[in-house]
Amino acid sequence: MLADSLLLLLPESAIFESSALLPADLRCAMEETPVIPRVRLGTQGLEVSKLGLGCMGLTGSYNSPLDDDAGVAVITHAFRRGVTFFDTSDIYGPHTNETLLGKALKQLPREQVQVATKFGINLYEGSVCGRPEYVRASCEASLRRLGVDHIDLYYQHRIDTTIPIEDTIGELKKLVEEGKVRYIGLSEASPDTIRRAHAVHPISAVQMEWSLWARDIEPDIVPLCRELGIGIVPYSPIGRGFFGGRGVTEQVSAESNLKGHPRFSAENLEKNKHVYLKMEELAKEHKCSPAQLALAWVLHQGDDVVPIPGTTKIKNLESNIDSLKVKLTEDCLKEISNQIREEDVAGGRSCTYFAHANWNYADTPKK
Repeated sequence: MLADSLLLLLPESAIFESSALLPADLRCAMEETPVIPRVRLGTQGLEVSKLGLGCMGLTGSYNSPLDDDAGVAVITHAFRRGVTFFDTSDIYGPHTNETLLGKALKQLPREQVQVATKFGINLYEGSVCGRPEYVRASCEASLRRLGVDHIDLYYQHRIDTTIPIEDTIGELKKLVEEGKVRYIGLSEASPDTIRRAHAVHPISAVQMEWSLWARDIEPDIVPLCRELGIGIVPYSPIGRGFFGGRGVTEQVSAESNLKGHPRFSAENLEKNKHVYLKMEELAKEHKCSPAQLALAWVLHQGDDVVPIPGTTKIKNLESNIDSLKVKLTEDCLKEISNQIREEDVAGGRSCTYFAHANWNYADTPKK
């Protein structure tokens, strides 16, 4: 094919953004072989695969947990396919997700893997905590569960709005200086919190929900991250499986915590079905699945954007990797954005009981 011949003339680092060089009728075509490029998050030196793996579901969340062997198999298969960026948290399980990732790491070359984990959601107190002593204790516990001597990217999972962000980041800075943490990240942080945190110690990445049906970070958070040189790690880039057909072409699992999610209520799923059907039509035009198109849209948001879709199935992992084949021009991206709009989606993007911890409410007291 002409498209393949042209791609072969390009250096590997240029393949992902090469679509503008192709003839117009081939710009949205798919390559034969996906390449997972390496990109930088932030300006401090953190290099990761352009596509990461969110590990949360391996120990149960939207589904039943996998046994350890099956979970390790998913992680190691991802690594063999070029995914080196693995995302977990102490709250997943809780704790068992980090332990599972730690088992997988024993089968992988540690220096070639980037481990991201998080602290800040205190399950036992039912609260968010960013106190310095809690930060340190959480880090030490995560290091033990993961079986590593350092965490590549350590996020504050949710922002403690009772103490100044400077206190939390100050302790994280000490952990960097001690070599226990390489890079610092924030999740669901407000613009003011991001800016103040970055002034204490450079923030390498901000993890936020970003997908075709979750676009609220685009007006303020995305421009701020680019102003400060902070990478963006979108979680739930396939809409918690919605764009893969969850709740439309397949039932939501009885064990799934999505049963309590506003967008997955029976009433709202019925209302949102038209969004999926529209996505299905767009995917046919681009010769890919709806899930692949949803993920490709996120992947094309910039070189500083590294989505972390999760899955418990190797076939879905392969499908996610194949989304790198989907090449979208600016016109393609605009068309998709105009067709799939968050304002047409029924239900909030977060579970009601935890919506107060979203970035919109994540300012902290002044120091």
